[in-house]
Amino acid sequence: MGEGRKDIEDRYKALKNKVQEELEKEKGDGIPTIRVTMSTCARAAGAEETQKVIEDTVASLDVTARVIPVGCLGHCYAEPLIIVEHPQTGFPPICYHSVNAGKARLIVQSYIKDADPAFEYVMGAMEDNELIPPVTTFPRFGFEERIVMAHCGRINPWDIREYIALGGYSALVKALTLEPEVIIDEVERSGLRGRGGAGFPAGRKWRLGRTQKADRKVVICNADEGDPGAYMDRTIIESNPHQLLEGIAICAYAVGADTAIIYVRAEYPLAVKTIGHAIKEAETYGFLGNNILGSDFSLSVRIFQGSGAFVCGEETALIQSIEGRRGMPQHRPPYPVERGVWGRPTIVNNVKTLSYVPSIINQGADWFRSIGTEKSPGTAIFSIVGNVKHPGLVEIAMGTTLRTLIFDICGGIANKKAFKAVQIGGPSGGCLSDAFLDTPIDFDSLTQAGAMMGSGGMVVMDEDSCMVDVARYFLDFTQKESCGKCTFCRIGTKHLLDILDRITKGEGQEEDLTILENLARDIKQGSLCGLGKTAPNPVITSLRYFFDEYVAHVREKRCPALKCRSLTAYYIDLDKCARGCEACVGSCPVEAIFTTKGRKKAIDQSKCVKCGECMTACPKEYDAVRKVSPPSLAPIIERPHEEKVKEGA
Repeated sequence: MGEGRKDIEDRYKALKNKVQEELEKEKGDGIPTIRVTMSTCARAAGAEETQKVIEDTVASLDVTARVIPVGCLGHCYAEPLIIVEHPQTGFPPICYHSVNAGKARLIVQSYIKDADPAFEYVMGAMEDNELIPPVTTFPRFGFEERIVMAHCGRINPWDIREYIALGGYSALVKALTLEPEVIIDEVERSGLRGRGGAGFPAGRKWRLGRTQKADRKVVICNADEGDPGAYMDRTIIESNPHQLLEGIAICAYAVGADTAIIYVRAEYPLAVKTIGHAIKEAETYGFLGNNILGSDFSLSVRIFQGSGAFVCGEETALIQSIEGRRGMPQHRPPYPVERGVWGRPTIVNNVKTLSYVPSIINQGADWFRSIGTEKSPGTAIFSIVGNVKHPGLVEIAMGTTLRTLIFDICGGIANKKAFKAVQIGGPSGGCLSDAFLDTPIDFDSLTQAGAMMGSGGMVVMDEDSCMVDVARYFLDFTQKESCGKCTFCRIGTKHLLDILDRITKGEGQEEDLTILENLARDIKQGSLCGLGKTAPNPVITSLRYFFDEYVAHVREKRCPALKCRSLTAYYIDLDKCARGCEACVGSCPVEAIFTTKGRKKAIDQSKCVKCGECMTACPKEYDAVRKVSPPSLAPIIERPHEEKVKEGA
C-alpha cells in the first residue's frame, strides 16, 4: 500500500530542502558562477571552446569560479552566450553574447578577477536593476511569454537538483495526491491542444485513454522532429529534460499507464544523451521507477531512437517503427488510444504538449486559459529561421500576430531587404504573403489562412526568394519522405515535383498551372495520413498568393526573384567595369570571363555556370556585374580573336 498524501508531500519537501542546502553550500560565500550555453546550437557556434577557455583562464589567473553548462536561451543568433553571477561586485547576473575564445578570456580577466563587467560585451542584465539595462528591454526578450522555456538556458539540464530547487516535480507530487479523473478534468478545462501539429485537445485524448479497459497502457512522447529548420523539441530536451519527464509521469498516472517511451530521432545525439541521463537521475531521486515517492504508482520510461524518417512523426507510423516494422501510417480506427503499441491503449503526445502539463497542474486551468486566445489557450513555441535578424527559438502567447513575431521580436528582415513570405508549419505548411502579417498565430486563424501551426517550424523569406522554387524545394522534401503506401502521395507528389522542376527551368507550359492545382487537390483528398494530405500545401498556397510568379516563369520564361538558375544570366556592365581590374577573373571557376578589346571584362555565356562568384568578387566601387532574367537580357560580347586563340577555338 502506498503512502498517503501528506507522506508524499513531506517526502518531497524534505528532498527539496536537502538539494537547496547542497546547492547553497556549493555556491560558497560569494563564489562567481559562469553559466555557458551548451546546447547543439551553442556548440555549433563554438561553445565548447568558449567553456574550455573560461576554465583554463580561471585556472591560470588563480581565481575561483564555478563553470556550469546550461541549455539554450533561444537566442541562437547570439551564441555562444554566457551568464555571469558575481555576488561580490553588487551587479546582477549579466548575459554576454557571441562569446568566442578571445571574449571569454577578456571577460574572465576583467569581471571575475578585476570586478569590471566589461560593458562593451554585455547583452543585458538577467534581472531588473538600476545598474545595467535588463535584457527584457530588448524586444527579443521582452515580448516573449515563457511557460515551457522558462528555465531553458538558466538551469543545468544535467543536474536534477537545480530543477527540484526551483519547484520541479512539485506538480507530480500534487498529481499523486489527486484522483486521476481530477487531473484529466484540469487538463481538459485548460484547453491545452496538442502541439505536434494537429491541435487535438490533450485532455480529451487522456480521457479516452483513461476509459480504455486494459491491464497495461503506454504513453509515448513523440520527439521525432523531422521538419527542416525545426528544433523546438530538441532544444527543450537538451535544456530542461526534467520538465518533460514530469509531464510524462503526470500523463501516465492520469491515464493509468505503467510504461512510457520517448521516441527521439537518432540524429539528435545530445538530446538522446541528455534525456537518458535525466531518466537515470529521476529514478535515483524517486520520481520514476517503482512506487514513485512512496505511492502505488510505478512508471518505467525508456528511449527509442528513430531512424530519421519524416513519416514516423505520424503516430501510427511511429508505433509501427517501435514494434520493429517499417514506419507506415495505418488506417484508423482503431486509434492508438484504443489499440496502439503492442496492442495496448497508447497515448501519444508531443514534447511541448507534455512539457506544459506541470505548469497547468501547479497553476491551474484558469491561469493557462488567461494566456492566448479562447480556442487556442497558452503559448506557442516557434523555431524562426530564414531571413530575419534574430533567428532562434521563441515562445509567445497564442494570438500574437505574425507581424509582431517577425518584425518586433525577431528584428525584421535582415540586410535591409523587403519581406516576401513566411512558411509556417514545416515542409507541408503554407506560404503566406505580406497580406497575412496581421494574422493572429493560433490553430484556427492559420488554418483559415491556408497554413497551419504544425509543430512550430517557421521560415521567413525576403524579396530574393522565388516562391516557385520554394514550393519545389519543400515538395522535393515531402516527396522523398513519402513512405509510398498511398498512390496519390507516392506518384502524385512526384508528378507535382516534375512539373515544378520544369517550370523553374523555363520549360513549363500554360496547362501546367491548371494541372498543378487539380493534382494538388487530388493528393490532399486521396492520401491516408497527414503527410500526404498536407504535402501539396506549399504548392496550393504559393499558387494562391504568388500566382504572378508562376505566370512569369511559364509565359515569360522569367524568374522575378532572379533565383532560378536556368532563367537567369550574369553580364558585366562595360560602362562600370574598370580597366585592369582582374577581381572577377580569379573568382570564376570555369574561366568564363575574358578581356575585351577595350581591356575590360566580359562573360562568355556559353561557359558561365551562373555561380555568382564574379558578382561577389567585383569591388563595391565598381559594382559592374549584373544579374538578369530572362537570360536573353544579357548582352552577348564577342571574344577577341586573340582570346579565342588562347582558348584553342
